[in-house]
Amino acid sequence: MGLDPAFIQEVEHRPKPTIIEADGVVVIDLSPVSSLDSLSNVGIHIADDEGGDIARLVAEIGDACSKWGFFQVINHGVPSETLERLESSAREFFSLPLEEKKKVRRDEGNPMGYYESEHTKNVRDWKEVFDCSVHDPTLCPLSLDDPVPRHMINAWPENPPQLREACLEFGRETEKLAFKLLELISLSLGVAADRLESFFKDAITTIRLNHYPPCPYPDLALGLGRHKDSGALTILFQDEVGGLQVKRKSDGEWITIKPTPNAFIINVGDIIQVWSNDKYESVEHRVTVNSVRDRLSIPLKFNPAHYVVVEPLQELLDEQNPAKYRGYNWGNFYATKRVSNFKKLAVENLQISHFRVQVDQKT
Repeated sequence: MGLDPAFIQEVEHRPKPTIIEADGVVVIDLSPVSSLDSLSNVGIHIADDEGGDIARLVAEIGDACSKWGFFQVINHGVPSETLERLESSAREFFSLPLEEKKKVRRDEGNPMGYYESEHTKNVRDWKEVFDCSVHDPTLCPLSLDDPVPRHMINAWPENPPQLREACLEFGRETEKLAFKLLELISLSLGVAADRLESFFKDAITTIRLNHYPPCPYPDLALGLGRHKDSGALTILFQDEVGGLQVKRKSDGEWITIKPTPNAFIINVGDIIQVWSNDKYESVEHRVTVNSVRDRLSIPLKFNPAHYVVVEPLQELLDEQNPAKYRGYNWGNFYATKRVSNFKKLAVENLQISHFRVQVDQKT
């Protein structure tokens, strides 16, 4: 029996047999800020400390955000034991029979839980996932038909019993890292370290457990189709199998990001692209599949509150650099993207390009 057509990518989007490994991808050591709870008092010293460790760190992050749209971090402060507990619990969950996993299957009414039929760009992904929210419950619009914010409720399985605490512990530790990265990115843009903090007062922070089973047709299917992250930041762990590819800006080639032990991959999302008014650009990426080995990845998606209006930061705008985007409500945008992931749609998925200001517009 051949591959279900729902999984088959268009010819131009299928993986090439030749793998190009990333060259020059930045690995950033966060040691200079690992002991700091906040960088809000650091910004005033950056200009006077051009040769200092924190100033160099801010410059490195700004350069990576501008050239690549992603980078890797080490010495990030998330305990290795926290990650090991979650990885072990996730593997145990995905090894359960399908019917057992479906007991916590998500639906259009509640996006938290297990799912095995997700679509990206209207093509089905070769994977199964488990989603949970770091803040339980989290308030957010769940449907375009019902724009009133609702509570997203986590759906925890009976087995393995330790999965809940493993997820929440990982969420608590990794969200601390997310706030620190947000401050460093703010400083790299030339604004105050805490400039973006208020947008995350009621953050929509979620964890996804991705399991990519072995696929007999790795030349036809993708574990996760090409896309850009619609949120602010994604902090990603990938196991030793690898499979993450990013589209290199310089030539459009898909390059493979080799896993780095004890490192996280940080993706700049569309929201930061808009806040920076295109100074930083979110990176297009995808996941290939392996014909022999399964793969596990764990992204934490760090997003602002549902009521936040995403628009370019006023401090970065002037007559020579006017706003390139109209403002949009993040909660409504999130609800739209969630529906397109849940099922195949007959229309193009919503993108930030739909909010781009045309060149001939006067506003």
